[in-house]
Amino acid sequence: MADRDDTFAPLDGRRAVVTGASSGIGAAIAVAFAEAGADVVGLHLGDSAEEVRERIQALGRHAVMVEGDAGDSAVVDALARTAEEKLGGVDIWVNNAARMMVRPLVETSNEDWHGLLASNLHGYFYGCRAAARSMVGAGTAGRIINMSSAARIQAVAEFSAYTAAKGAIMGLTRALAVELAPHGIRVNAIAPGATDTPLNKDAYTAEVRRNYEQRIPLGHIAQAEEVAGTAVFLASDASEYVIGQEIVVDGGLTINGSVGHGRV
Repeated sequence: MADRDDTFAPLDGRRAVVTGASSGIGAAIAVAFAEAGADVVGLHLGDSAEEVRERIQALGRHAVMVEGDAGDSAVVDALARTAEEKLGGVDIWVNNAARMMVRPLVETSNEDWHGLLASNLHGYFYGCRAAARSMVGAGTAGRIINMSSAARIQAVAEFSAYTAAKGAIMGLTRALAVELAPHGIRVNAIAPGATDTPLNKDAYTAEVRRNYEQRIPLGHIAQAEEVAGTAVFLASDASEYVIGQEIVVDGGLTINGSVGHGRV
């Protein structure tokens, strides 16, 4: 084990790819990586990509923002090539791009189902494959981080397609953790709970917010930055003996069984 000055080793000189990097948790992770010393290539479909790029560059790190759909394998493969060309390789890959769908099962069409899985599951497979090909091909160790969800653990009605994708992501994470460990590639997942992001802006009604605030022991819905620190940990040498794990970052939501029992 290399000597370190502190447990949460910086990411100085590391090269990171983040999908869904223009807003929400993806943007927070991209900026947190830059704060920790990494250069970043981000994939985006949002209008805030330039703002994120400027924030990263203001930290003295190199930033490249690429527009494209993570559900398209050609786009993801090209993203890996961009990281290799612009940064010299890939040390960290975060699969984060996703979309939300809240819909009753009986109203979910085949097109809805396949459209949701394209970004929320297929894109993760494409990202893991592109990252592994780049890292194994270069003979370098690396980190792959997949964003799952607390919805995988605590079921939510009308989230069937979304929850199915997140459950599959965890299966993919565990299988690849075993397969890629001999190459020095650590694969793990982060399961955010309720988080304030543009992805959730329509789903989080005033009533939903009140319910979350009552159910979350910490008393508030997370900000994206409260999730990003866990990604820095998993990307750093501090997590070098951690593989195939899902770290739940939900303020205690999924462990809270309190229903207000009377004292006896």
